Amino acid sequence: MSTDAESEVLGRPREPRLVLLHALASGVDLARYLRWRRAREGDPFLVRFPGFGSAVFTGTPAGAREMFRAPMELLEPPLPNPIEPLVGPASLILSRDGRHRRDRALLAPAFHRGRISAYGTVIRDAARAELAGDRTGTPWRNGVRINARAAARAITLRVILAAVFGVDDPERRAEFTMATTEFLNSFGGHLLLVPALRRNIFGLSGWERFVAARDRLDDLIDTEISRRRANGGGGTDILGALLEARYDDGTAITDTDLREQLRTLLVAGHETTATSLVWALYRLHREPGTLRLLRAELDAAGAEPDPAELVKLPYLDAVCQETLRLHPPVPIVLRRLTGDFSLRGVPLEAGDTMGVAVHLLHTDAEVWSRPLRFEPGRFLERRYGPFEFAPYGGGHRRCVGAGLADYELRIVLATVVRSVGLRLSPRFADGRMPHTLPHNIATGPHTAITFDVVEA
Repeated sequence: MSTDAESEVLGRPREPRLVLLHALASGVDLARYLRWRRAREGDPFLVRFPGFGSAVFTGTPAGAREMFRAPMELLEPPLPNPIEPLVGPASLILSRDGRHRRDRALLAPAFHRGRISAYGTVIRDAARAELAGDRTGTPWRNGVRINARAAARAITLRVILAAVFGVDDPERRAEFTMATTEFLNSFGGHLLLVPALRRNIFGLSGWERFVAARDRLDDLIDTEISRRRANGGGGTDILGALLEARYDDGTAITDTDLREQLRTLLVAGHETTATSLVWALYRLHREPGTLRLLRAELDAAGAEPDPAELVKLPYLDAVCQETLRLHPPVPIVLRRLTGDFSLRGVPLEAGDTMGVAVHLLHTDAEVWSRPLRFEPGRFLERRYGPFEFAPYGGGHRRCVGAGLADYELRIVLATVVRSVGLRLSPRFADGRMPHTLPHNIATGPHTAITFDVVEA
């Protein structure tokens, strides 16, 4: 982007000075940093990401409307992209132009509401298996301390493996779980935020360990694709749907592209929902009144409600939406321009990047009363528009798996709250709220939040 003098002439926000300090502040607590920048400079404002360039951010409904309604042909994902090593260039998240439209049309039917509803029992059973101690060998009984992040990840990974690959065999599930966990854990914040570290050093670098972990996961995915194709394709899972799907010209997706789409689903469908579940449990147990209201609604639903009925409960829905409002798992939405555009009166040109700061959008005082308070009841009082509430992005690139993520979050949260009584461990019960840090494709609490089981 331009210099300070050029910015004043062009009407653009100024580049921040002391870029490395700004980068450090944003990496330590992105939401707080973005609030500070907007309070200091107004909206929109410019942020520099060392190694990735600059972006003009807005956090208002008017700005979100402009960006999400911008012509499709003007927008593409920014490059270089921090998550490209995780998902691959063929991923729906990163594909551009006509390819994105074609791939989205191919994938969307696999996430149709009717297909998603079939996963209700799978989701509930995954939560129950975690409560029974399937992973650790220790059931959730009185006196047991629970690492919410580890438990949430285990549940959501089990769900996504069943939904995507139909994995229900314990041996295969263990193999996929180990490979996926190693893959995600090897891509830490340093590789995400500092591209210069992505290099080989005689087999000793973190980057080489990540590439090796990615290759092991890809081998499993490739084997599953080959096995399924040899058996004629088909099946009720997402892989089966994609093997049968065809582009408009009648061709099928290639194995290489299919692998990257499946890897994207493993990454995006696992970490984001797990993070949302942790925040929901944290918020409920910091606000006993909301927890009581939710339990009363769940009790009134009966002893063994069908998962499809659970997701219709209004207060459960409100709790989940309020969690996503205050803790959007993907906190910024970025678009790179292929031509001239104006965002909130700021002139931009081809090659510039603009973005919506979702946390700012979700706490805009013009829309949200007491914006930093956890008050699920606000979602019972009115419906919020797609330019006010956008936890899964917006426009033609809104997350294709948003429906599955919502469905899973509601069923798992309801299952846990109905089954056990939890208490935040002393460190988290009264202390400051943990700040958020990048965790692969999502952001989450910087430390593992723990609970004690008090009623099982």
